[in-house]
Amino acid sequence: MSKKTEKNLAYAFGAESKAAARNTVFAKKAEMEGYTQIARLFRAVSDAESVHSRKFLMLMRGKIGSTEENLATAFENEIKANAEEYPKLIKEAADEGQEAALKAFSHARDVESRHAELYKKAINDMIAERETEYYVCQVCGYIAEDEVPDRCPVCAAVKEKFKAVS
Repeated sequence: MSKKTEKNLAYAFGAESKAAARNTVFAKKAEMEGYTQIARLFRAVSDAESVHSRKFLMLMRGKIGSTEENLATAFENEIKANAEEYPKLIKEAADEGQEAALKAFSHARDVESRHAELYKKAINDMIAERETEYYVCQVCGYIAEDEVPDRCPVCAAVKEKFKAVS
């Protein structure tokens, strides 16, 4: 595959992934405003954009490896985000006095290290053939294992804000 096609696939993957996330948020807003039909449309388009993004990612050489390789890549990405990317974003938000962005970036940074821990643990669980249940805080993205905490350790959200992942 040519470098130009690789670059275009990466661009399309990013654009479609962003569109999927954006439409999911648009759907939540429409639902809150009582526009259930429009919310359904946004969810449908979000799902379609996710189909596109997955297809583009699968076509990109070297981006999908074995499960072991994918776990290692995911672990490295979480460490990099926690150590390199979020600290810059947090500093700039603090410097500009953007409290909401500062809080959102801080929560994301705090859960990135947790995600890295989970990936590392998953490698051992895979070898031992152990099953784990996961619950995601819908406020900050923290992932709890096997049982939901009374309060999220990152953002203090109540137990009811966690969603089981099947």
